[in-house]
Amino acid sequence: MDVTLFHKDFGYVALVGAGSSLVTFYLAMNAGRARAKYNVKPPTLYSDTEQTYNCIQRAHQNTLETYPQFLMTLFLGGIQHPRLCAFGGCVYLAGRLAFAHGYYTGDPAKRRWGGFGHIGELILLGCSVSTALHMLGVI
Repeated sequence: MDVTLFHKDFGYVALVGAGSSLVTFYLAMNAGRARAKYNVKPPTLYSDTEQTYNCIQRAHQNTLETYPQFLMTLFLGGIQHPRLCAFGGCVYLAGRLAFAHGYYTGDPAKRRWGGFGHIGELILLGCSVSTALHMLGVI
């Protein structure tokens, strides 16, 4: 396949995208372990009695809820700004891990530990808008 369509630095974006799969897998494994530990049987998503399980499950679920937007902005913005988007993607993923580990404490307020991940989201969004405006010839 001819990959000259993309700047060679787009490989960094591809690596961050692949790494994001490992992050979601890690969160899924933790949710699965918690399901077994707290005896929450499928298809039940949340427990009426186990707050810590709910926090672990919620960390995974919340990540999945935002994952399509993350991938879209990572890859779209990465066309024009590959290194900046790779950096923004890493910040986002580190934020997701900090968010999850804060949530894993059983205290939902500690999920804010990952708040810095929003900086990564803003970088990716800005790069995506910039890419679109370049494609339209506006800038």
